[in-house]
Amino acid sequence: MKQLHDSNFLKLNSEQKVVYHSVIDSVTKNQGGLIFVHGSGGCGKTFLWQTLCARLRSERKIVLPVASSGIAAVLLPGGRTAHSRFHIPLKVDQHSTAGIKQGTDIAELLHKTSLIIWDEAPMQHRHALECVDRSLRDIMSVIDTNRKYRPFGGITVVFGGDYRQILPVIPKAPRAVVVGATLNRSKLWEQCEVFTLKQNMRLKPGNSPEQNKIIKEFSEWQLKVGNGKITGDPQHATSSEVSFQVPSRFVFHSADEPVQAMFNKIYPDFSNKMSCHEYLRSRAILTPTNVIVDDINEFILEKIQAETHTYLSQDSIEDKGVEQNEFDESFPVEYLNSLNMPCLPKHELRVKVGVVVMLMRNLNQILGLCNGTRLVVTACRKNSIECEILCGAHVGRRHLIPRIGMVPTDTAWPIEFRRTQFPLQICYSMTINKSQGQSLNTVGLYLPRSVFSHGQLYVAISRVTSPDGLCIMIYADDGTTSDKTVNVVFEEVFYNIPDMDC
Repeated sequence: MKQLHDSNFLKLNSEQKVVYHSVIDSVTKNQGGLIFVHGSGGCGKTFLWQTLCARLRSERKIVLPVASSGIAAVLLPGGRTAHSRFHIPLKVDQHSTAGIKQGTDIAELLHKTSLIIWDEAPMQHRHALECVDRSLRDIMSVIDTNRKYRPFGGITVVFGGDYRQILPVIPKAPRAVVVGATLNRSKLWEQCEVFTLKQNMRLKPGNSPEQNKIIKEFSEWQLKVGNGKITGDPQHATSSEVSFQVPSRFVFHSADEPVQAMFNKIYPDFSNKMSCHEYLRSRAILTPTNVIVDDINEFILEKIQAETHTYLSQDSIEDKGVEQNEFDESFPVEYLNSLNMPCLPKHELRVKVGVVVMLMRNLNQILGLCNGTRLVVTACRKNSIECEILCGAHVGRRHLIPRIGMVPTDTAWPIEFRRTQFPLQICYSMTINKSQGQSLNTVGLYLPRSVFSHGQLYVAISRVTSPDGLCIMIYADDGTTSDKTVNVVFEEVFYNIPDMDC
């Protein structure tokens, strides 16, 4: 562990070293503190987390790395999602507390913890962070009564993330509510020491001057999109939506049927390369809504010449109460089967051996089975589906995916609805929100409708590290391809972040 630290430390740039020494100083003094590290993709936040973990663990100190999403958690050494590590309730409010009790193993672990690293913090609702803060103050007060007055019970906490990316998802919430749910609108933010990483680590001395120039210009364009600095025509006088012209090198025009054209562009020679895992893991089609994603995935599924295996879910109503017959008549099984929700797999799941799928639940984060993990189906059995992990640190490992019971946490229906199904969905295409945290070589951004939320366009174009890997197809209202689209940025979310130039 010490050798890994020494090797990584030599590779840190000056900005990373400032953060590194600040964190180590806070841990050494054992007085706690909150640190926020803001930086875009490619600025080396994950590498910094790995270096800090290696340093403190080599000194036999306990570090708990967590992330707001399963994909980000997999990239951390020994990482877990924040919800699973701290037992955060699925529904949180300003009074919620974590489900950790005094005297339990996790409470004893927290008593000995020197550092908590919380990656992708901006996409977490501030109530969840305040919930953990509230609980840790109580848990750590057993060691020292003064700790109940310190943030997170006196444990040093390092938050990381990029406020240009997607903010907490709150269904049908207005702009003010979304911005108000972020960490920098919490009382905790006043106690955060904020650092900004600006140096792009993708610019390497080994690259040619031309390569570094191209990467630099592409990164600057991405940041302009993320900061809302792309000039264009405002869609509404008081709106954050701006219509702008996309550089011609990224725009794809075609007279063919749009889904077919995008498929041919992003998945060339698919029939011969559909079994190559390197080919599959490096590309995806991104689009704003689940409806379009389903259409694209069904189209590609039909291109695969293999036997189709169909799995039907078992749907039921939970806690029917006394008036069971009335509920049965109002919500028959056929109606429950017809319900499609973004957080649940479909009632009728159609898969084939060799198809790319995405996991929709955290099954085992230690083995890399997280919500958002992409896999390839290797065998279809009666009561399980065998899959091989396609991306991440656990690539190549095979696992049996079982049917599990899933209950949506936020629905418009006045019922407790449960669906028992394989937590999988076809994943040649995915929503922009789902792609956050993924890294790809080739991205097709398909926009039959424009983005509708802060950071969506920035997240989509920043999945690739090279401009050669980005292809954007935009459809205008008249059904023809266009080079203009809408960017949505809530600039007020940047106001209390230093060095954002907003």
